Amino acid sequence: MPNEKVYIHEFIDIRGHHRADYMHHMTANWSPTAQVTRNQQCFGVWAVLGSTGAWPQVVNLWEEDGLAGLADSFAAEAVGPGTQDEALAIWWAKAAEFRRGGFDRLVRPAPWSPTIAELTADGVRGECYAHELVRLRPGTTAEFLDLVRHEAVALHRAEGLEPVGAFSTLMVDDDECLLLWAVPTWAAWAGYEEALLGDGALATWVRDSRRLVTGRHRILLVDGPLSPMRTGRQPDTSDRTDWTD
Repeated sequence: MPNEKVYIHEFIDIRGHHRADYMHHMTANWSPTAQVTRNQQCFGVWAVLGSTGAWPQVVNLWEEDGLAGLADSFAAEAVGPGTQDEALAIWWAKAAEFRRGGFDRLVRPAPWSPTIAELTADGVRGECYAHELVRLRPGTTAEFLDLVRHEAVALHRAEGLEPVGAFSTLMVDDDECLLLWAVPTWAAWAGYEEALLGDGALATWVRDSRRLVTGRHRILLVDGPLSPMRTGRQPDTSDRTDWTD
């Protein structure tokens, strides 16, 4: 079945040495409640490998039940004097100890992009994940994602990488995509980067895609301890340690 979900993608800026605390708070203390109250699934909570991007930083990806489901979630959240659900005041206060801000985007999956339930059922997991934001000529995201499906997936699999997400960003000028690849080992990542620098099929594909692509930025992510692709399941109330609703 085509993936009809919608996702919230978050870059979270962390306070000091609290990256592990924040990742735990999101998976153990937020996700179990969100699954029940908002039908929101945790797709992933990852630490950004600082040598490849901003630091200290975390990436969250939440799977929502389409735009209608996301609208219901927004309606529940955008209440109270601070447009924050007052029932979550304790959770918000605890999260503020660990984070200082961030940047979110809404993304829509390509129809062939797997859901988190499909990924965990198939046992997909990476030692790390290549996270690539791709800037495109306006109006070309569908064409680009079609090329990824029919050309780039096979080329990446030849290097050992498995596709875990292909998305276009909503609420912009149809000019940005997000690609996520599971990388099985650090050695496989090094080989992949070498292939991109070479003159083989993968590097040729990247060069050819520049007729659509205006820029790209790739960073590496590492699963948080309770991230679903690491554990093979959604976080549940047995993981909760320091917050109650």
